[in-house]
Amino acid sequence: MRMNGKVAIITGGAGGIGLATAQRFVSEGAKVMLVDIGQDALDKAQAGFEKDQVATCVADVSDPDDTQRYIAETIKRFGRLDTFFANAGTEGVIAPITEYPLAAFDKVMAVNIRGVWLGLHYGIPEISKFGGGSFIITSSIGGLKGAPGLGAYVTSKHALVGMMRTAALEAAPMKVRVNTIHPSPIETRMMRSIEAGAAPDKASAAKDAAEKSIPLGRYGTPDEVAELAVFLASEESKFCTGGRYSIDGGMSAT
Repeated sequence: MRMNGKVAIITGGAGGIGLATAQRFVSEGAKVMLVDIGQDALDKAQAGFEKDQVATCVADVSDPDDTQRYIAETIKRFGRLDTFFANAGTEGVIAPITEYPLAAFDKVMAVNIRGVWLGLHYGIPEISKFGGGSFIITSSIGGLKGAPGLGAYVTSKHALVGMMRTAALEAAPMKVRVNTIHPSPIETRMMRSIEAGAAPDKASAAKDAAEKSIPLGRYGTPDEVAELAVFLASEESKFCTGGRYSIDGGMSAT
């Protein structure tokens, strides 16, 4: 019970990594607020939990009013805030920079960068009120390396590293740790979308090629990312801040 009595927010909470992390957090004794853009997806996600374990909130993470609201609802429902897992993200479209639609670029920046910024802006002061805690940001292997066709996504995920490093320094006096995690391709909806965008008629071949680029020879699973999130949320990581944590089957070593 490494998170017994703790309260966590998970954005992108109805998706693969978010939901798997919620399951692990609850199993470790935490209460969780799942935040996502769609009510139906949240209702489906919540169905696997007891009502006193998990609450949900529909919100646009790039909107400051929505961000303040879901943080306030979390504290009202569960009485405190200890962990913020800024996991919401979007992949955008697959296209070279010279052909990338500007509207799609702006959406990626809004969700992936502005959404995390707002979480830090409003979340750190609240976590500090309850003695400090952990702020975890989902970046990507794309936050460490380039990827043709994913210029907006890669740009946003690199930006999160600079944001994290600055926030870690600023939040340390408030006893709030800030770290990024960097998954390789994970078995989620996002990767199905990227595979289809990279090779519309040969998505399975695109997956095979991606797996061959991973030294351990396979995609990761949402549960494996959740295990890392539990470590960073728990007191086991109490001296860890400002770090980049790869969970990528060895991709960042190549």
